[in-house]
Amino acid sequence: MKGAYLLLLAAIAACFSCSQQKEYDVLIRNAMIYDGNGGTPYRGDIGINADTIAAIGNLADAKGKSETDAKGMAVAPGFINMLSWATESLIVDGNSQSDIRQGVTLEVMGEGESMGPWNPAMKKQAQESQSDIKYDIAWNTLGEYLQFLEKKGISCNVASYVGATTIRTYVVGEDNRAPTPVELDSMRALVQQAMKEGAMGVGSSLIYPPAFFAKTDELIALCSEAGKYGGGYISHMRSEGNQLFEAVEEMIRISKEANVHGEIYHLKAGGKDNWPKMDSVLTRVNRARKEGIDIGANIYTYTAGGTGLTASMPPTLQDGGFGKLRERLQNPAIRQQTIKDMKTNASTWENLYYAAGSPDKLIMVQFTKDSLKKYTGKTLAEIAAIRGKSAEETAIDLIVQDSSRVETIYFLMDEENVKKEMKQPWVSFGSDAGSYTPSGVFLKSAVHPRAYGNFARVLGKYVRDEKVITLPDAIRKLSKLSAEKLKLKKRGELAPGYYADIVIFDPQKIEDHATFEKPHQYATGMIDVFVNGVQVLKDGEHTNAKPGRFIKGPGYSGE
Repeated sequence: MKGAYLLLLAAIAACFSCSQQKEYDVLIRNAMIYDGNGGTPYRGDIGINADTIAAIGNLADAKGKSETDAKGMAVAPGFINMLSWATESLIVDGNSQSDIRQGVTLEVMGEGESMGPWNPAMKKQAQESQSDIKYDIAWNTLGEYLQFLEKKGISCNVASYVGATTIRTYVVGEDNRAPTPVELDSMRALVQQAMKEGAMGVGSSLIYPPAFFAKTDELIALCSEAGKYGGGYISHMRSEGNQLFEAVEEMIRISKEANVHGEIYHLKAGGKDNWPKMDSVLTRVNRARKEGIDIGANIYTYTAGGTGLTASMPPTLQDGGFGKLRERLQNPAIRQQTIKDMKTNASTWENLYYAAGSPDKLIMVQFTKDSLKKYTGKTLAEIAAIRGKSAEETAIDLIVQDSSRVETIYFLMDEENVKKEMKQPWVSFGSDAGSYTPSGVFLKSAVHPRAYGNFARVLGKYVRDEKVITLPDAIRKLSKLSAEKLKLKKRGELAPGYYADIVIFDPQKIEDHATFEKPHQYATGMIDVFVNGVQVLKDGEHTNAKPGRFIKGPGYSGE
C-alpha cells in the first residue's frame, strides 16, 4: 500500500513537472557559447522568445517550438559590418547572401555618401548614373531609405551614417568652395534631421571630390551637431599614404573638438613607401586613446583596396562634378597634364595609381557601358596592351567612354600591417563592399573578394590558420566592440534580454573562397544564422526569411 502511494506521488510530481516545463519559441542546444565579451567560451543552451534571448544556461529540461542542435559548434552574437556598401544590392536582393553566409547580421552604411538626404537634382543625377543595378528612387531622406528597405524586406539589419559628401552636395553642390555661414547652418540642420531619423552620426570620405574640398572646421561643425544626439564620426581620412600622419591628426582633432567617437574607415598605409608609417600611426592612436580621446578603426582583411579609376587623377579635375571631369579630360592640354600628374608622387592629393606602383596592379571590375564589359577582370596593363596605348591614356579613355568613375581594385597594402592593425583592441571589421548573390545582375560585374570573404577570412585565415588573434577576441571585435562604437542597445552580445542576432559556425571549417580572379564564391563553414530571432540560414542554406530591421542611432526621436 505504501509503495503504491509513493508511486502515485511520483506520478503526480512528474505530471506537475511536465506541466511546468519551460517552452521557448526557439531553443538552441549543445552550444559552445562565445558571448561577445572576449572571455573563455562555455557550454550551454539558448532559449529565444520572439526577437529576444530569454535564457542562457542549462536548459535541458526545456523544450522549443523549434529546436536547433549546435552540436558543440561555436555560437556567437551576429557580426556587424562596420563598412557596408550594400546600399543598392539590398534593393535588388534583400537576402544579403554573401554576408549572411559569413554571419553578418547588421550592415552599417554611409562612407561619405549616403542614400539621403537628396534634393531633386541629386535624385535625378543618382537615377541617371545607375549602372547594372536599376531602381526607382522613392525616398528623399536617409531615414526614408532605411524604412524603405525594412518595408521591402531584408534578411539583415541595416543602419547608416549620414554622408558629409551628401550633405555638402545638397547645400553647396560639387564646387570647390567653402559654404557660407547660412549654408553651413543649412548643413547642420540636415545633420540634425538625419540624427532624429536614426542616423549613427556623420561619415566622410575625404580623398574624393567634393568631400576633398571640405575643410576641417566644416567637418567639426557637422560632427558637433551629430554629437548633440549621441552620434559619432567615421571617416575615410584625407590621406592613407603620403599625408597619412597629417590625416590622423585631423581625425583626432575632429573627434576631440566635436567630442564624438572617431572611427577610421579601413585603416591602412597605402603605397610601399608608406608601409613603415603604420607603427607610428598605431602608437599615435593609442596615445590619443590614453589621453581620453575616443578613437577607433575598422579594417578589411586584404592588401588591395577598391574604388574608382578616377582616384588616379587630381580631385581638382572634378571641381563642379563628374561631368566637368569628363569634359576636362577631353581637352588635349588638360589630358597631357593629367598623364603627367598620374606619374607623379603627389603630396597634395591621394594618387592611387602611383601608390600601386604599376598598371598591372589595377584590376577593372565594373563598367557601365556594355561595349566595355569585355574588359571586366582585366588589369589596366592588359587593357592598355589590347588598345595599343599607354596605361595613363587608357585610364583616361575608359573614364570618358564609360561616363563613370570605373570601379577598380588597387593593390596597395602590406600583409604584415594588416596583422598589426588586427591585433589592436580597438580595431573591428568592415567589408567596404556590397552583399551579393552569384547570379543575375550581380554577375555583370566583378567585385572585390572582400564582398564574399572578409569576415570568414578573419575566422579562418587569421584566427585558425595563422593565429594572429584568438577566436574569443575576433568574435568580440566582430560583435560587441562594434555595437559599443555605434552605441547600440541590446545588440552585440549573447545575454538574456538582448536581441537574438545569433550565428552558429564551425571554427575548423569556416573559410573564404572568393579570389580576385573568381570573386563570386560564397564562404563556407557558417551553419545557422538568426536575425531578430528568425532563422535566415539553416544548415548552410538561406531560408529566404527577411526579418531585418532599420536599427536607429542614439538620436532617434520617433518623429
